[in-house]
Amino acid sequence: MIVSMQDKGEALLSKCSKGFKSLVRRKQVDSVHVRREGHQLARKLTALDLTAIGVGTTIGAGVYVLVGTVAREHTGPALTVSFLIAGLAAALSAFCYAELASRCPSAGSAYHYAYICIGESVAWLIGWSLILEYTIGGAAIARGISPNIALFLGGEGNLPAFLVRHTIPQLGVVVDPCAAILVLIVTFLLCAGIKESSLVQTIVTTANVCAMLFIIVAGGYLACKTGWVGYELHGRFFPFGLNGMLAGSAIVFFSYIGFDAVTGAAEETKRPLRDLPLGIGMTLTLCCILYMLVSVVIVGLVPYYALNPDTPISSAFSANGMQWAAYIVTAGAVTALCASLMGSLLPQPRLLMAMARDGLLPAFFSDISTRTQVPVKSTVTTGMLAAVLAFFMDVSELSGMVSVGTLLAFTVVAISILILRYAPPEEVPLPSSLQQFIDSVRKQLDDDSQSMERKEFNDADIVEQRPSQSEYGEASIQYPLIEKQFCEEKQNPRRRRNIAIWNIALFCIGVLVLTSAASVEYLPSLVHFSLGAVGAAILLCSLVVLACLNQDEARHSFGHTGGFLCPFVPFLPAACILINSYLLMSLGVGTWIRVSIWLIMGALVYISYGWRHSSLTNAVYVPMAYLDHIYRASSSHQV
Repeated sequence: MIVSMQDKGEALLSKCSKGFKSLVRRKQVDSVHVRREGHQLARKLTALDLTAIGVGTTIGAGVYVLVGTVAREHTGPALTVSFLIAGLAAALSAFCYAELASRCPSAGSAYHYAYICIGESVAWLIGWSLILEYTIGGAAIARGISPNIALFLGGEGNLPAFLVRHTIPQLGVVVDPCAAILVLIVTFLLCAGIKESSLVQTIVTTANVCAMLFIIVAGGYLACKTGWVGYELHGRFFPFGLNGMLAGSAIVFFSYIGFDAVTGAAEETKRPLRDLPLGIGMTLTLCCILYMLVSVVIVGLVPYYALNPDTPISSAFSANGMQWAAYIVTAGAVTALCASLMGSLLPQPRLLMAMARDGLLPAFFSDISTRTQVPVKSTVTTGMLAAVLAFFMDVSELSGMVSVGTLLAFTVVAISILILRYAPPEEVPLPSSLQQFIDSVRKQLDDDSQSMERKEFNDADIVEQRPSQSEYGEASIQYPLIEKQFCEEKQNPRRRRNIAIWNIALFCIGVLVLTSAASVEYLPSLVHFSLGAVGAAILLCSLVVLACLNQDEARHSFGHTGGFLCPFVPFLPAACILINSYLLMSLGVGTWIRVSIWLIMGALVYISYGWRHSSLTNAVYVPMAYLDHIYRASSSHQV
């Protein structure tokens, strides 16, 4: 009976160990060895196309309202500095995205990177969060277009009757037919092909940029005529102090969200190693310049305390006798929203396709059209869902949930950079169909290794017999401890790797403790200080250790080589993790409650379907050194 209980305990322990390993199992980087079955996405996008997608997704209509609210309540004339600081903070994430996009140019963006570097469970968490972000984000953008179209036409009375918002009395729901129709139009464009949809995106984004350039040029001309009255505040450039300026930076940071949409089209890029980092960099640079110039002009036209919080740009022009400029500003807002809508609906079908390829979602979502070479089924499904939400629901209260998905993705991407540099995956999964080749190569390499060991042993005997020929041989005879030290040095890479892994984990814990202490307001001051001090100490100590460690040599051969490399590792990814974690912790409790419900639903879906159908369920993990030999043996067998 005791033996039976021991057997049951061992079986239970084995199942738990197997279950935990399945949560952290990692996939292989898509490379020349990985051949996708079936039809592929069309590689037609250039760096210019990617920049148009990124700029269109990033510059939404929010900037047309945001400048007024932030300047009045937080920054004053220092709004430009807030945009600059927020742009630099966003650049930290952009650097991390650029390296991973060039190393792992595949659909799925942050989900794909997390699956390769961290593990399946974290990848599912990011993928499920991004599904929520894209769905709610697209619906919210579509609901914002119809009021701007009505404003452009002079009121809702000038809209066609079938486009006007109206209330269903029985349900008390305000439906928006215009928003739903716009989502369906964009869905049709995305199904037509990536080159066709990117052309439309380029045209709409160009119109939006032209509207912003009009604001900058015409507003700058008016400001020069009036003497830049907004800055005549007798030295009060920071009326709300440094804290106000930093608070404004935290708010306008979200206006830079969208550049990550560039990585969603990685498989459709002609030259991903060059064009993906270039597209990300150009997107962020253009957006930062445009934001800063618009803020300089608007705050200079009108004193910050006189800005209209709802229509700051139109009101600033009207105050200077250019009422007609409101039409151009409104047209810019409409085109900005349309471009953002296209940018929000573009990555989601490719994310679903990537998750379905990995077996975490049904294979239905991975089908690619033979004619247009886009995932039509995923695109139609996501478009219909977004159209229904845009028609029936006012999702403005859920807009905070969009930020959670983005900030989680930014944080995980930065962590992935640290793992890639200090502890890249040593083993890769291969399908069980290659088992015979794996066994053959493993046996061959083990035999070769044993032969080398025997040869080295014989050489060592020769050295011991002739100690005068080798300084180390003589030392090993006279001082046996030195030989032990040399053996330990051979094991240093493994020890260094373990130290790096533990310090990356400790750094994340320190960031979590520090940001929690900084963002939670109801704790006593002593607890605030104590938690903050502990978190800062853990953070700094682990960061110092990482900085002193050598990066893993295997990073040079990880994924596709020769692309962009993130600079200043580990400091740049560490700063990125800290900033995004603080912004995550600063979101409201209501937002986190709603996000938690969504994540619990995702966990149930993963346990009931994804975990059981994962493509890595029966995979065989082999060392990276075996990979080329196995594929070479497999290829020669097929020939």
